Amino acid sequence: MRTLERDARRMGARSAALALLATALALPGCGSKAAGGFQMPPTPVEVADVKTEPVSDRFRAVGTVDADETVKIVNEIAAVVRELPFAEGQAVAKGDLIARLDDSELGAEAARADALRDQARTNHERVRQLFEQKAASQQELDDASSALKVAEANAVVARTRYAKAHIRSPLTGVAGRRLVSPGAYLAVGTPITEVASIGMVKVGFSAPERYLPQLRRRAVIEVTTTAYPGEVFAGDISVVDPILDAVSHTVQMVARVHNRDGRLRPGMSADITAMLGERPQALTVPDEAIFSEGDQSFVYVVKPDSTVMQGLKAGDRVVRAGYQKLFEGAKVMPVPSMAAGAPGTGAPGAGAGPATPGAPAAGGKPAAPAGKATPAGTKGNQR
Repeated sequence: MRTLERDARRMGARSAALALLATALALPGCGSKAAGGFQMPPTPVEVADVKTEPVSDRFRAVGTVDADETVKIVNEIAAVVRELPFAEGQAVAKGDLIARLDDSELGAEAARADALRDQARTNHERVRQLFEQKAASQQELDDASSALKVAEANAVVARTRYAKAHIRSPLTGVAGRRLVSPGAYLAVGTPITEVASIGMVKVGFSAPERYLPQLRRRAVIEVTTTAYPGEVFAGDISVVDPILDAVSHTVQMVARVHNRDGRLRPGMSADITAMLGERPQALTVPDEAIFSEGDQSFVYVVKPDSTVMQGLKAGDRVVRAGYQKLFEGAKVMPVPSMAAGAPGTGAPGAGAGPATPGAPAAGGKPAAPAGKATPAGTKGNQR
């Protein structure tokens, strides 16, 4: 069953709230005669009871899963690939080695720079001692200090270039596909792989502007996927775009979702559900009892008094199957549901009679005269 008010649904029993739903037809119990005196047999229909049940108003949308963080790994120096010590799809920790480039020349340059730094440090210490003994000038000490600073800076640069030959993961996550092979020469900025953090994932979706009061930051949402039917992933809204789309009047939102075991993968389609509110005393009918014409929705009501003045109430019986065969002035015979034990199934009626119309639930107008079986309903998208 489905909830019709506010385009919301009830989980589990799935029922339809009817506070805005117009009733369409009252059906009593004896036949009428067609032209020439022939008595048309009543049309058998399955019926169900209108019930009062607790209903949850829910927002639903479809979104796309994205990694919480994604980094494209590239090289910062031009060199030949010597090693790629990671497996595609493998979990990697921050600092794990992703690629080792040819570092032979870089290692030699770093060693030379270290040696020159050590030499400059020794020379500076010697000149300082001579200066204290008045055996060296201030200029000689200043020159030795400057030479030491230059040598130390050159050593840092050489070590930094050497370290760039060893490319490491900047975050904990899962490594993607290898985009290069060992032995390949890489120009600066060549993509090697991607690392995605998916312990938490982001799910992007859009919502009509009317839901902004309920869908705020930290609002709880649930995510389901076709890949894992029946499994619910919990999360909450982390981003609400401050600027709406002026054409569609929708707002972009992002939810962060706990991704246990890393099963939600970037690019997956996801169904998002958010609780909007609870109605403990909602009138409900089965989904199959509701039919639509254009943007209006209707149900047929079986009543012995031949009139329906306004809306529905608990205990009314509605046609759940067979309404496709009904027409203005038709007579019906309620029969048990074909589905054994189906909830809301009425017992057989006491007879057949002329069909009478219902009245609009929201308008509160009296029903049309008996025999005018024109359904009335409320406009709006029904889900």
